[in-house]
Amino acid sequence: MPPKPLTCRPERSSYDVVIIGGAIMGSSTAWFLTDTSDFTGSVLVIERDPTYARAATSLSNSCIRQQFSTELNIRISQFGADFVQNLPDRMGNDPRVPDLKIQNFGYLYLADTDAFADILRQNQSFQCAAGAETEILTPDEIKARYPFYSVDDLVAGSINRKDEGYFDGYTMFDWFRRIARERGVEYVTNEAVAFNLSPDGRRIASVTLQSGEVIACGQIVNASGTRGARTAAMAGIALPVEPRKRYTWIIAAETPLDRDLPLTIDPSGIHVRENGGGTYLCGGHTELDPAADPEDFSMDEGFWQDHLWPLLATRIPAFEAVKVRSEWAGQYDYNVLDQNAVTGPHPEVGNFLFLNGFSGHGLQQSPAMGRGTAEWLTYGAYRSLDLSPFHYDRIAAGRSLIETAII
Repeated sequence: MPPKPLTCRPERSSYDVVIIGGAIMGSSTAWFLTDTSDFTGSVLVIERDPTYARAATSLSNSCIRQQFSTELNIRISQFGADFVQNLPDRMGNDPRVPDLKIQNFGYLYLADTDAFADILRQNQSFQCAAGAETEILTPDEIKARYPFYSVDDLVAGSINRKDEGYFDGYTMFDWFRRIARERGVEYVTNEAVAFNLSPDGRRIASVTLQSGEVIACGQIVNASGTRGARTAAMAGIALPVEPRKRYTWIIAAETPLDRDLPLTIDPSGIHVRENGGGTYLCGGHTELDPAADPEDFSMDEGFWQDHLWPLLATRIPAFEAVKVRSEWAGQYDYNVLDQNAVTGPHPEVGNFLFLNGFSGHGLQQSPAMGRGTAEWLTYGAYRSLDLSPFHYDRIAAGRSLIETAII
């Protein structure tokens, strides 16, 4: 069926599920709901900017990896890799859906201290137990595989080239959204400005929109990205998620490297990867990393000139001669407690669900997170991966579930 037209005002006054935010997390959840035979309810997605020009989904570096420090994140990413590389089959063999593949140049974490090398070795043991193919390399082995690196200060590195690298995340998002709309999910260009609680305060009864409508709801999903804390605050809920700026440059090398460049995470905190055609993507953030205004996407040219480029050229001397082709600033929805996702229902406001705080790995986690949220909305429980370690109760208790592999 053709999709419902994109309008500013909802067609109905009541929906079974209202999703705040229509980028990758909201659209993944909407699609999985339509793909769940036991879900027969109505779904409204409220998105303030239908161009998605400044959404993290659009400004992402669009990579995927298995090298996490928690097993659950590894399992989440493995499902994401399988979903990406079997997209037409996952989406019902729709002939319009393109084949997507991961460009497996891998991630290479570099350690310049014994302490961090030990962490890489520890992580490798359970990454491999979970089915990843992570290898620990000595500096000489790094140099032998990738002669362009300077390795004199290094102790070790870890690399995995199975389901690690670049993928076309925006195309996956576009098909989540497109097919969800074709299956009857309603998207409106609007903004939630208030939640109206039930008399006992234990559920969201309705949502007030910027355009004035009051929409009754069965369940609410907070998928509003860097505005996630603002959305939660409308329900009287504190969420430790804030926007953090991340800078990206596309550079062209005067002398391109003779082989693919893994996504290299330097001990200094900067990263760089293959982009194709003699160009490379690099980025990082300033040492002081404060919360940003969600509308602030200005660049910091001094950071490139005085910090990132010198560090990059030190690690890869061939990058002493490069030209900047393009640049942009994006934002992470950064969980300041433990850099891990916040999912599932609020323990007191039971129909308010979280999809927040992904701290830079949301795009690759979106298939598993959308599937899990759709399961919870439909069954009140998970049927595949158990995402309950990410539930809000750990936030309320101040109990960290630390993910150390953050870029």
